[in-house]
Amino acid sequence: MSDNDGGNTDPHSGPSPGSRGDLQAMPPPADPPRQRADAVRNRARVLAAAEQLFTAHDPHTVTMDQIAKAAGVGRGTLYRSFSDRSAVAIALLDEHERRLQGQMIYGPPPLGPGAPPAERLAAFYLASLDLLERHLPLALGTETGPARYLTGSYGFWRLHVRTLLQAGGAPDPDALADVALGPLAPGLYQHQRHTLGISHERVAEALCLLARRLLPSARP
Repeated sequence: MSDNDGGNTDPHSGPSPGSRGDLQAMPPPADPPRQRADAVRNRARVLAAAEQLFTAHDPHTVTMDQIAKAAGVGRGTLYRSFSDRSAVAIALLDEHERRLQGQMIYGPPPLGPGAPPAERLAAFYLASLDLLERHLPLALGTETGPARYLTGSYGFWRLHVRTLLQAGGAPDPDALADVALGPLAPGLYQHQRHTLGISHERVAEALCLLARRLLPSARP
């Protein structure tokens, strides 16, 4: 979910047509361009204020005016950095998702390379659920309807899951990848946890079972 434009080598830009699906071939994302000191300060104030608002209120009800007022910046200053509320939430999640992406590419197994596909898929589910549990208000704030599937971050998750499905011999990994990612939608997780009252541990167990069912040939 980065604003960087590093081409197809940037994990946040999503897979390009014809991509080999090899996350290990991707270098770390490039450092963002330097900003003026006042712009950096304003951005930090905006993000800190937005995080408080997203935590205290339904993220979908938070307005850009509220964010600007809470941050003590003008509307023009806010809109120069962020086009809308979702862009603010995406920026807040960016650091956390970058860390997870780095672990998936370079970290130890089973989340990183070296474990069977079913184990890696289960580890990805567990890591993603932990991210949702810690930062659900932010994740809900990034929900943008169909545009969610066009973000670079979603493209990265999809590439990873498709690679695992293909390596595990699953049929039609192109179609199955989005189905496998469906349970990680923030709105669904909120429904399970806060409407149905299903514990985080039960959701995690269900997704580990799903990983084994999707890739039965990889069972021990």
